[in-house]
Amino acid sequence: MSAAVQVFAVVLRHGPISRVEVTARTGLSPAAVTKAVRPLVDAGYLTERPDERAPSRLGRPAMPVQVVADRAFFVGVKLTADEVIAVRTDLCGGTRDVVHRPLTSTAVADVIEVVADVVGALATGYEVACLGVSLAGDVLRDTGMVRFSPFLNWRNVPLADLVSAATGLPTLIENDVRALTVAEHWFGAGVGVSSFALVTAGTGIGCGLVVNDVLLPAGELGHVAIDVDGPECYCGGRGCVEALAADRVVLAGCSTVVGRALTMPEAIELGRSGDPAVHAVFERAGRALGLALAAVANLVGPERIVLTGEAVGGYDLYAEQIRQALAAQAFGAAAACELVVRPLPFDEWARGAAVVGIQDLITRSGAARGSAGAVTLPAR
Repeated sequence: MSAAVQVFAVVLRHGPISRVEVTARTGLSPAAVTKAVRPLVDAGYLTERPDERAPSRLGRPAMPVQVVADRAFFVGVKLTADEVIAVRTDLCGGTRDVVHRPLTSTAVADVIEVVADVVGALATGYEVACLGVSLAGDVLRDTGMVRFSPFLNWRNVPLADLVSAATGLPTLIENDVRALTVAEHWFGAGVGVSSFALVTAGTGIGCGLVVNDVLLPAGELGHVAIDVDGPECYCGGRGCVEALAADRVVLAGCSTVVGRALTMPEAIELGRSGDPAVHAVFERAGRALGLALAAVANLVGPERIVLTGEAVGGYDLYAEQIRQALAAQAFGAAAACELVVRPLPFDEWARGAAVVGIQDLITRSGAARGSAGAVTLPAR
């Protein structure tokens, strides 16, 4: 990675930041940092602004460096089984606009048509550098292929090529949990730690891992068996985390104990009102989630685990069980892992897809060119 890319990535994630801090975070020499910063400032990607609160040793204002957010724009799309959520972000990952559109069909052609319409609405009048699309399932970012998406019932769909042809934009696709992990790594709860795990609880149980600041391919946490005598999972196994703690399982359990079909908000309300049978269903799910978090802590040893997803809306109903199970099963240093509960709407998952585009544009091979390795981003 060139000095320019290292410097730009540090300023993007931690700015405004002094050159002294950039030097410390990158390990580059002061001269190398100065050489990298100057062409980025000249090209309009970085700016230096006086900070009167932090005078230099000579009494002059310090000049922290920061990214010019409006220098480039990105669109991110999150696909669900019934909705397309899309955002336009700036170069700093800040959300500038959001569009939600319902899906009446999950046929590939129909979804592409809605995506193209939504992206067109967000991109009109802006130079969009990249489009990112995220969805649940087995997704190959390098080839742009969706090998399998259970909720959309897709197999072997060349999604990146199809979306790019429909929108005219360079397109990346990524698993939705991995995309959200990238966003949290660069701009969210993962900033400041080199290793963390993001666990999502909702329709499914997902996991993203960052170790030594590198996003790793994560396995299927939802299909880790934590009770060999537990209920059968749709994957064919027994006692999987998803078979015990996914939203559909919790909702089915709550509906069974009250004798009528419930919505999740109704189940949460009953649990909070003190219904012991409903509360017991949430508690079982909490223990399963806690054991899953402990497995991640023991296996990877992250500094922090971020728990998010639709199920976090009812977190207070099983928080104690999650923390008890995590504390009981996490061993040694893993027990010191910090747990951060972070409710995030689907808008943030769409933002994650956009951040994948930001990350790729900055770090991919060939991103640094020209004198002093200036980062090549599209002009406005």
